[in-house]
Amino acid sequence: MSNEPNIPVTAEEKPQYENFIHELINEDLRQGVYDHVQTRFPPEPNGYLHIGHVKALCIDFGTAVKYGGKCNLRFDDTNPTKEDVEFVDAIQEDIHWLGFDYDKMVYGSDYFDTCYELAIKLIKKGVAYVCDLSKDEMREYRGTLTEPGKNSPWRERSVEENLDLFERMRKGEFADGSRTLRAKIDMASPNINMRDPALYRILHMSHHHIGDKWCIYPMYDFAHPIQDALEGITHSLCSLEYEAHRPLYNWVVEQCEFEHKPRQIEFARLNITGTVMSKRMLRRLVEEKFVNGWDDPRMPTLCGLRRRGYTPDAIKDFLERVGVAKADSTVDTAMLEHCVREDLNLNAPRSMVVTRPLRVIIDNYPEGQTEKLTVEVNPNHPEQGTKEVTFGKEIFIEQDDFMLEPVKGYFRLCPEREVRLKSAYFVKFVSAETDEQGNVTAVHVTYDPATKGGDSPDGRKVKGTIHWVSADSAVDVELRLYDRLFTVDDPANVPEGGDFTDTLNPESLTILTDAKMDAAYADVKPLDKFQFMRQGYFCCDKDSTSEHIIFNRTVSLKDSWGKKAK
Repeated sequence: MSNEPNIPVTAEEKPQYENFIHELINEDLRQGVYDHVQTRFPPEPNGYLHIGHVKALCIDFGTAVKYGGKCNLRFDDTNPTKEDVEFVDAIQEDIHWLGFDYDKMVYGSDYFDTCYELAIKLIKKGVAYVCDLSKDEMREYRGTLTEPGKNSPWRERSVEENLDLFERMRKGEFADGSRTLRAKIDMASPNINMRDPALYRILHMSHHHIGDKWCIYPMYDFAHPIQDALEGITHSLCSLEYEAHRPLYNWVVEQCEFEHKPRQIEFARLNITGTVMSKRMLRRLVEEKFVNGWDDPRMPTLCGLRRRGYTPDAIKDFLERVGVAKADSTVDTAMLEHCVREDLNLNAPRSMVVTRPLRVIIDNYPEGQTEKLTVEVNPNHPEQGTKEVTFGKEIFIEQDDFMLEPVKGYFRLCPEREVRLKSAYFVKFVSAETDEQGNVTAVHVTYDPATKGGDSPDGRKVKGTIHWVSADSAVDVELRLYDRLFTVDDPANVPEGGDFTDTLNPESLTILTDAKMDAAYADVKPLDKFQFMRQGYFCCDKDSTSEHIIFNRTVSLKDSWGKKAK
């Protein structure tokens, strides 16, 4: 067990909504089945948490918060083949980032001694036996969904022989996979999980937490109910695929003769369009370098979402909107993007950043003169104050904000049109400089000094307002424009002979190296978030430095994916 002090479960905001899980818990409390609520979050430390895991995380911790109970963090480390302390550390960081904390942090392997003792107890009761069938033979004997299984030839071994063989398994006398300890239940059960399931397997492998103490490891279906019972878990909340395992969960609790009996409740997993939730697929993306690591901002991992600029509040808002259901469904990624837009629109400071700069010279602005203009940091939070940005004779605007030959309905800078520079002046086109290919390299304009602040004293109106950055205070920044990683809604479901990587979006990352930001905003730190006016929401990358500022686009201002798809 961990020696950490007990810390109450906390969250920034207690969820107030009801769902079918809460209704079941309410009934248990009314009937006196339990007098408190104790949950647990049991991730396997073989990868990074992704948005799918967060649904379970928020249900486990959020339920404890709702009922004034406690939630344990328990690492399900019964399979050491791919588990690592790197993932243990990352999972704790993700939980704290979301605003939750746990009562106790424990490892499933902390209970291995007890699991072993209980396995011996089951052997002595005659409800567990050592089986010599190979994995393939066990599958053959198991039967099908429509046909019953066959008893193992080793099913009727004596208690004494089973105890001897199990002890020798523990001592390492047998090879991996040569023997298992199985429950003796019913090979004709309509529930295939009850057909003498394996309780222990042989695996000669060092464990990340307990080293080489064991060469036999309990199966999840055996270890998990034991751990829940020992910890006093009242409600074991898990995803829907474990519904068919519930009879085995209850069988283990009953046969081990626990006085405290947890209740397992299942809920639907989270599926989101345009992404994959399989750890195997995510691992392939990383190992085959389709992405730049587990925290690549295109990944659905929490560390990737955090690096991209998603906030805990946006993610929890999304999960609350999705709700807790009993039936599987798929949620459109647009809902998650909507939630982060809402959060950042309210809370992110504003900044003018030119992504694809075009130089503009104000011909009638005094040579060598600059001035400071005051801009509001965030119109939703006046208490955040103002910034002073520099304005001078030369500025940068977006290339898209100028057209030498404007199309119909174009209201930005062009010949014979006056536009407003955000928080500055009205300007009017004079001429354009072009290169040998006819590309515009610079634009000349004049400004009206009487329109300082963006309004005209004579009441004349302009339709276009564009943002800008002064050349005198411009700082170069790198922008990484992220889009969806896949081009289809269900990348895991590909035609026979295909591969999910065939649906990767070749335009999921565009890097702009010549963007311009006013020096007034250049004192940014990793994970600082902004709304770049008219461009989208951006987050300062973890690799950003004062000499090389990097921003990741979290999400565009509006959903453009649907239009692309059409």
